[in-house]
Order: sequence, then C-alpha cells, then structure tokens
Amino acid sequence: MSKQDKKTEFKPYVPASKNPPEFTWVAMLIGALLAIVFGAANAYLGLIVGMTVSASIPAAVISMAVLRIIMKRTSILENNIVQTITSTGESLAAGVIFTLPALFIWQLQPSLTTIAIIALAGGILGVVLMIPLRRALIVKEHDTLPYPEGTACAEVLHAGEEGGKGAKLVMGGLGIGAVFKLLTDAVKAFPSSVEWEIYKFKNAAIGMDTLPAMLGVGYIIGPRIAGIMFAGGVLGWLGIIPLISFIGDVATTPIYPGEVPISEMGFHDIWDNYLRYIGAGAVAFGGIMGLIKTLPTIASSFAGAIKGFSSAGEMEDLRTDRDIPMSLIVVLTVIFMGILLFYPTINVGIVGAILLFIFGFFFVTVSSRIVGIVGSSSNPVSGMTIGALIFISLVLSAIGQTGQAGAATAIIIGSVVCIAAAIAGDTSQDLKTGYIVGSTPKWQQIAQLYGVLITSIVIGLILILLDHAYGFGSEELPAPQAVLMSMIVDGIMHGDLPWSLIFIGAAASATVELFGIGSLPFAVGLYLPIHTTAPIMFGGLIRGIINRRTKDKEELEAKNERGILLASGYIAGEALLGVIVALAVTAGVTFPEQTIFGPIVSLIAIAIVAWILFRTANKKPAK
Repeated sequence: MSKQDKKTEFKPYVPASKNPPEFTWVAMLIGALLAIVFGAANAYLGLIVGMTVSASIPAAVISMAVLRIIMKRTSILENNIVQTITSTGESLAAGVIFTLPALFIWQLQPSLTTIAIIALAGGILGVVLMIPLRRALIVKEHDTLPYPEGTACAEVLHAGEEGGKGAKLVMGGLGIGAVFKLLTDAVKAFPSSVEWEIYKFKNAAIGMDTLPAMLGVGYIIGPRIAGIMFAGGVLGWLGIIPLISFIGDVATTPIYPGEVPISEMGFHDIWDNYLRYIGAGAVAFGGIMGLIKTLPTIASSFAGAIKGFSSAGEMEDLRTDRDIPMSLIVVLTVIFMGILLFYPTINVGIVGAILLFIFGFFFVTVSSRIVGIVGSSSNPVSGMTIGALIFISLVLSAIGQTGQAGAATAIIIGSVVCIAAAIAGDTSQDLKTGYIVGSTPKWQQIAQLYGVLITSIVIGLILILLDHAYGFGSEELPAPQAVLMSMIVDGIMHGDLPWSLIFIGAAASATVELFGIGSLPFAVGLYLPIHTTAPIMFGGLIRGIINRRTKDKEELEAKNERGILLASGYIAGEALLGVIVALAVTAGVTFPEQTIFGPIVSLIAIAIVAWILFRTANKKPAK
C-alpha cells in the first residue's frame, strides 16, 4: 500500500460528517482565562531561566475537568479550542519576553499600547502566514511530520475521562506554588534564596533559589538537560568567578566593564560585571550553533513549506478542511505591516518593514515545519532571533540608523519576528492536534487569533508590573534572553561591547560542542546564577530517580505525566503570585523587609515540596 493511500485512509476521532459544539462562548471564556494564567506563568518563568514550557497538556486537562465534570459538556472539539487558545497565550508570552524587556533595560519604557501592538502584530502574522501551509504540512505530510506536542495533546484529549484526576494535580500544584511564593515574597516567613561562601576559596559560592517553579522546570526538562545547565553554573561560580577574583586581586584600577577594582568586588559583583558577558557570549554561540545544526532541516523545511502556498487556495467542502479565507489573510497582513510602518512610537521605516517581512516570512515557514520534526521545545527561535538581530542591526547601522533610536527599531523588528516564529510553531502543533481529533481548521485559526488578541492586551501590563517590582536584568529577574539581545544590538550600534568576554563565553560553548553535547543548556547555566540552576538540577534528579526505578514503559509514562502536571502547577502558581505581588508593589503596598525564619526553614520547606513531587509522580498507576 502506498504512502498516499495511507494518508487518504486517515480518519479523525470526530468524523467530518458530525458537527459537535466547537468554538463556543464557554470555550472562549475558559480559554481566555487559561491563556492569561499560563501566559503570565511563561512570561515570569522565561524572565528567570530563559526558557518556557508548553501549556497545551495542562490546559487540555483543566478544560476537560471544567467542561466534562463540572459543566457536563462532552465535546472533544470544544476542549481542543480551549487548549488552542491557551497554548497561543504561552507562546506569545515566550516571544515577547525574549526581546521586548530590552526596551525597559534601556529605560525607554514602552507604553501598554506600544507593547500590545507589537505583540499583536507578531502574533497575527505568525498565525496568518502559517495558515496557507496547513494542507502541505499537516494534511499531506501527516505520516512524515509527527509534531510531537500536537500528537501528545491529541492523545490526552482522547483520554478525556481521566481529566478530573489530572486537573486535581495541576490545581494542587498551583496551590502549593502560590502559597510558597506568598510565604517568601509577601509574608517573608523565610528567604527564597540561600547561599554559602566556600571556606578558603575566595569568591567561590554555592546557593539555591528555594522555589517550587524551579523544581518543576527541572522535572519537565529531565535529568540530562538539567545536569548540563547545572554544569554551566558550576564552571561559572566555582571556576570563572574565583579565577577572575584571584587574578584581579593585584589590580588597583577598574578593568572594563567593571567600575571598581576587582579586589573590592564580591562574587555577585563579578557575576554582574564579567560573568554575565561571558555567559551572553556562550548563549549567543549556543543559539547560533543550534541554528547552524538545523540548517539542512531549515532549508528542506523552507522548500517544502513554500510548496504549500501553491495549494493554499484549494478548498474542500468537508468541515475538517475549511480554512480562514485567503482574502482575510492578505488583509490582516497588509494592515499590521502598515501599522508597524506608520504607528508613531514604532515606525520601523521602509527598510525596517522590508527586513521584517523577509525575516518574518522566512522564519514563520521554517518554524511551522521544523517543529513537526524536532518539536516546539527544540525549535531554535532564540537562535533565529539572534541571527536576524545581528543582520538587522548591521543593515540599520549601515544606512545611518544608529544610537538608541536605531537599537530600539532593531529590537522591535526582532521582537515581531521572534513572536511570529514562536506563534507559527504553536499554530502548527495545534492544527496537528485538531487534524487528529477532527477539529474545524477555521475555528482553530480563529481561536489562535483570539488567543493572540487576549494575551496581547495583558502581556504589556505584566511586563510593566514585573519591571517595576523587580527590574529586568536584576538578580530576581535576570531576563537572560532579553539582556543578550540588548547586548548584541547595543554593541553593534555603539561599538562598546566587551568583545573579549563575549569570545571567552563563545569558546566555552564551543568546547562543550566538541564533546558532542548541545551547548545551549550549558550556556544558559553559565549565564544564570548558580542559585537558579541548582533547584532545576534537583527537579531533574527527581525525574531521573523515578526513571531508573521504573522498568515498565507504560507505568513510566503514567508517572511522568503525573509529575509534569504537578510541576506545571508549581510553575503556574508561583508565577501568578509573583505577578500579584508585583501588582501590589506597584499599587504602593509595602511588604516586610526582614524574614522571620532563616535559611534552614527555607531548605526544609523546599525539601517538603520536592518530596511531594517525588511521591506524587512515583505513585503507581491504578490498574
């Protein structure tokens, strides 16, 4: 039997002849709420650790619990619309926080309207430019492009009767994460971070942020990536910082970019003035290497995706093959390109608009197909954005758009490209889920646009609140990707980047690559404080222990699914309380400055949270 015959035989879970409830007001309401919740969670998480997590499966589980158990609604297509809207929110947040905080770092303070327009433009372009590719990528290549997250989400939706149990795990984790954040940041019952200097080892220190969200991240990414990230932290805090301190002890004058002699600096000062630039160079190299290694896939993806545009206008009468009209796609593209070109506080200019469209179109087509092969988690969006920003900055500098204005224009263009690429990958995964379960593509695409609109309205407020409460680039909110983007653009525009430190970081990443290990997790670990990577490592260890102790494959999948749901709740709960605390600070609420109990209580508290995660995930599934 030919591959084409197999494709024509595919039957979705809900056949095209049936028309159950799908894009309903209930789905819109629940989806909007979850999009805001997980969008805020991903924004907060990404600004701390430089990576985000998928919300599709937790959203599908929660929506099934609400729709099936509480509201007694049984349409799988309605559930799918909820997870589609939700996943759009977390993907848009990821694209925003990788780039736009750079404007805050430069003290440009973009308005809510400006942020919303940039986010909306990137999100809508990501959706509408992907739609013409649906038949080529999702339908015609159903057997060759697995779209891992989309397929997994479809399986979760199929097993809808388990939604109540899964939702309890997510909500329980959300409660634990929220209470923990309340106790540390608001009540100040105990510190959220502990650290110790190492005896007779000057400026060498170990520490840990005692935060449930970091444990959750470690569990989700697994022991290998968590360990590689921690290795970067070990090199930075037990190797490079003490080395700089040892050599700098004889210096009596400041060494650029430091403003005081190294002999007067502590380990946090050395991290801030030197190690961050080394880490930035490592992250830039890791991101670009990730892009280079996927160039063959990118080339084939772009070529294959372009072919999809030739069939974009073909319309079938089946419910499961109806897209948004091509005319609407063209209109939306023209409108938002025009807004970016002429809106006063954005005004990217003719050259900027051309660059935006070229990179946006290219990376949307690449992202749409590449996630079908490697999955959204391995989609090199940050590498794409770094590459685009370097080229954009050089072009703008060459035509005389330099200084802060030129840097801001480059970041805005890069932000739209980054958001569009992230959303295109998410749209592809969601349409794959819809294809398997039998959704109507048109309603999913409208749900994507609706999710973009809802999240764009609130994401600016979240950014402004977090910047006011913590400050982007601070210890509390390192914003690694955004700081890196700002360094690259600023360095090209002003020519004052400490290139020696950048190249040292690039050499560290290159060394890791030569060992046959993907360098980006290591580079992120080198950039971040060891306080952040330590709890991530412990979360990874929990999953690693469960993996080693569980021999049955099906039992292991069930355990890991339970652990991921609880870990997702940890992340969402802590992030939501973080945003609420930031809102309270902005409103003038003052919280205690001194903690009631010391580091020992903090360690005991996080150990209890880790034990709950281990026991919950390691519980044998009922037969």
